[in-house]
Amino acid sequence: MAEVEEKKEKNADVCDHDCSHCGAECASRNEEPDPAAEARKEINKIKKVYAVMSGKGGVGKSLVTAVLASAAAALGKTVAVLDADITGPSIPRAFGLKTRAGGSPLGILPVETATGIKVMSLNLLMENETDPVIWRGAMITSCAQQFYTDVVWGDVDYMFVDMPPGTGDVPLTVLQQFKVDGIVLVTSPQELVGMIVEKAAKMADMMKVPLAAVVENMSYFVCPDCGRTHKIFGDSHLAEIAERHNVPLTASLPIDPKIAEAVDAGRAESLFELLLPLAKELTKE
Repeated sequence: MAEVEEKKEKNADVCDHDCSHCGAECASRNEEPDPAAEARKEINKIKKVYAVMSGKGGVGKSLVTAVLASAAAALGKTVAVLDADITGPSIPRAFGLKTRAGGSPLGILPVETATGIKVMSLNLLMENETDPVIWRGAMITSCAQQFYTDVVWGDVDYMFVDMPPGTGDVPLTVLQQFKVDGIVLVTSPQELVGMIVEKAAKMADMMKVPLAAVVENMSYFVCPDCGRTHKIFGDSHLAEIAERHNVPLTASLPIDPKIAEAVDAGRAESLFELLLPLAKELTKE
C-alpha cells in the first residue's frame, strides 16, 4: 500500500495533466474536460522556449532574460517572458510594468511591454509588488506550471523563462513539463560561481535539454576615465565552460552602472543591443 501511495505522489509531482501517457488513478483523470483549457491548447502556439538558468542567485539572470527578450523583439519576433521565479519576481520591474494582469473566459491575460513583449509574473497578480510570497514548494511549483498552461499566450515565436536560481522544484518542473528547446546559462567570473554553474549544466545534461548559450555577466569593467578594462571579479571562465559542455554560443556583459540604472527605471528594452548578436543566433530559423 505504501508503494502505491509513493507512486501516486511521485506521479503527482510531475503531472502535466495529460492522462494519455499516464496510468495513475488521480483527480485529473476523473475531471470533466475544461473547455477553456482545450481552447487554450488551440490558441497557444509557442514555437520555441528558452529557459534562462543560473546555479545561484545574484548573477543577473533576470537582466539577461529581459535583455535577450528585448533583443529578440527588436529583431521582429513575437516574444513572451514567463517569470518562473515565483518568490523573487523582478521581470515586471525591469520592463516598467505597472498594469495588473487581467482575466478572460479563456484564462489569464499577460501584460504587454512597450515593444509588445507578453509578460506573466506573480507580481502582476499581487496588490503590492513588495508583498512577500510565503508559500511552500508545491504551491510555488504549481504557480509556475499554471503560468505556462493557464495563460492566453496566443502566437509566440520565442518564450524566455526566467528561472529561480538553483536546481530545485521549479527548474525541475520547467525542464520536465515545458517544451524547452534550450537553456541559456548565466554566470559570472568567480570560481565559486563557476563551480555552481557546473551543477546547473549537469542538471541540463541529466534532463536531456541542450545548453544553447552561456552568458557571463559582470565580466569586466571599462574605466570611464582611462578607458582601460579591469577584471573586477577575476579572469573569465566563459570559454572553458562553453568548451567543457559543448555550448555553441557565448556572450559577456560588462559591469556598468548605466545598465543597473536602466533596469531599475524599467527600461530594460533600451538595452537590447547588449545581447543582439546572441539573439540573432538563437532566433535563426
